[in-house]
Amino acid sequence: MNLSGKKVLITGAGGFVGSHLVEKLVHHGCKTRCFIRYTSRNDQGMLGDIPEETYTGLEIIAGDLRDSHAVHEAMKGIDVVFHLGALIAIPYSYFHPTEVFQTNVLGTLHVMQSAREHGIEKIVHTSTSEVYGSAQYTPIDEKHPLQAQSPYSASKIAADKLVESFHASYGLPVATIRPFNMYGPRQSARAVIPTIISQTLTQNEIFIGKLNTTRDFTYVCDTAEAFMQVAECDESIGRTMNVGSNTEISIGDLTRMIIDLIGNRVEIIQDDRRFRPENSEVQRLRADSSAASEILGWHPSTSLKDGLKKTIEWISSRLTIYRAREYVI
Repeated sequence: MNLSGKKVLITGAGGFVGSHLVEKLVHHGCKTRCFIRYTSRNDQGMLGDIPEETYTGLEIIAGDLRDSHAVHEAMKGIDVVFHLGALIAIPYSYFHPTEVFQTNVLGTLHVMQSAREHGIEKIVHTSTSEVYGSAQYTPIDEKHPLQAQSPYSASKIAADKLVESFHASYGLPVATIRPFNMYGPRQSARAVIPTIISQTLTQNEIFIGKLNTTRDFTYVCDTAEAFMQVAECDESIGRTMNVGSNTEISIGDLTRMIIDLIGNRVEIIQDDRRFRPENSEVQRLRADSSAASEILGWHPSTSLKDGLKKTIEWISSRLTIYRAREYVI
């Protein structure tokens, strides 16, 4: 499938990854409709940060994934759906598991049902590396056991299996992309890299959670490119594919790398408020993205150091949107 000229819908378009994907789709010649969460402030999230010439061509619909009618209406006349909409903050899921399940599971059900009704040509569903829990082996391939170590990860496992069932039961043309940790411009303060950067730029101390856990980080524009390649690849239908850098770094080493890049002298303090419950902590994540490499020809092109430099530059110019002293869940 060639996406150029296709009419596409992105759920969660106002989010970190969604806004970058919107940009790429518009530049690729897609007619782009954005489904965003309604607020009375008409807040369009990170879509407000994209270039004006890109934003002007967008069709924006506000609603809620939990509203089946809203989802059904948003998908009218659409060829391809990118389903990114979700509540993704893990600490938030400890306090509000019902809302997380309703959005992530019921919302996904509404997307799948509407896709059937409208005869959508292709649906790209977004999973997360959190469904794997702490690595039983590394690198983690798609056959790794799924482990629900937080309400958020449980909701995503449920959503992934729901999507799998719609492909098996109804032949729905769905592909699941499973990104590992992403970072880059427009990411919210609830993520670890913006937290480290914003604190290093404004304080003499950095408050952080556990330093010995490891993660596999991919620059957001590389991940957005993988979304498009999954959509265009016919062989991806019915498959789940990891998307990551195939490397891991400890949060401690990541913190020290960011401090060195910024050049400030700061003290690192472990803050137990930022620790996950012991049995909920994911100790290691490292992707095996060989399937994405072999089937899509996808490889990340941005090194961690170069991506961090771009992220630091973006956050430095927008520090007012980050409350560095607060712990954001």
